[in-house]
This record gives sequence, C-alpha cells and structure tokens, in this order.
Amino acid sequence: MKLVGLSGALAGSKTAKVVHDILICAKDIQPDIQTELVDLKDYDIDFVRGTPLQYYNKDTIEVVNKLLFADLLVIGTPIYQASITGALKNVLDHLPMNAFKEKVAGIVTLGGSDKHFLVAEHQLKPILTFLKATVPVGNVFVHNDLFDENKEISNPDYYRRIKKLAEEMVFLQNSLTNR
Repeated sequence: MKLVGLSGALAGSKTAKVVHDILICAKDIQPDIQTELVDLKDYDIDFVRGTPLQYYNKDTIEVVNKLLFADLLVIGTPIYQASITGALKNVLDHLPMNAFKEKVAGIVTLGGSDKHFLVAEHQLKPILTFLKATVPVGNVFVHNDLFDENKEISNPDYYRRIKKLAEEMVFLQNSLTNR
C-alpha cells in the first residue's frame, strides 16, 4: 500500500513537518506501507488551463500522477485568509472527478487562530469528497503556537492526535481494499 502525503504550502516547513509525522505514524502502524512526501514548494505546478494533463509541465504531471497512483493520502495545508492555499487548490483542480475513488484522504490543517480549524470541514472536505475520497471523521488542526523556536513540537496531545488520524486512515483504507 502506498501513502502519499501532500504538503500544500509554498513557504516554510511546518506543514511538511506535520504531514511527515503522519507518514511516520502510519508506517509504525503498518510497517509494510510505502510512504512519500510531496512538498509543493519543491515543484513548479502549472496553473490549470482546462487542457489535458499532457499539455502541462513535467512537475505538474509528476505530482498529479503521484496522487492518482497513491492508495491513500494525507493532505496538509496552512490556512491563509480563512482558506486553503491557492497552490493546493490548483493541484486539486488538475485531478479528474473520480481521482480518489476507493482512497482514503486524511486532512491536516495549520493556522494561527483556533477558528481556522473549520476550514477542513467547510472547504477541504467537500473538495475531497467531490473527488470521491473517503475522508476520516477526524482530522488534525495544529495551532502555530505548538511549534517552538526550532519549529519542533513537543506537545504529547499533538502526537496522540496524529497517531489517531493515522490509525483511522490505515483502518479505513484496509477496509476499502479488503471488501
């Protein structure tokens, strides 16, 4: 089984760190799982123009294919102006309508206000379900205050929450695969 973590941030390292932590938890739960982190800041993704995928640059095709060929996903985004990043939305706009059919897609969001936790439910979850993903009931919201000056997190509740999300994602994907 292949789990792809998508970090939807173009700046900083916090989102990629949290997504990576979920990948590690999933690997601890199911050691044979293959994991890969796709950090959008490492790619030059073309803006969607409504043309077939083959007309976009190499990076765009590569990222879209990594998402399409994953068995399950965890998608992370910082919250800017009470919304997911434009870079993440652009990548999701490249995907066909049934891109995530029979795939689990977990959600991780980061923000500077406790009110930003609602973005996962009101913006990202509807997009993922439109793409036919099975979205776990739980998601993880990380307040910027959890990070120390070295951009590390030592809060034990954080690790409990990401482990719980990873467990739910792996359980759901195994259930979908084995039915």
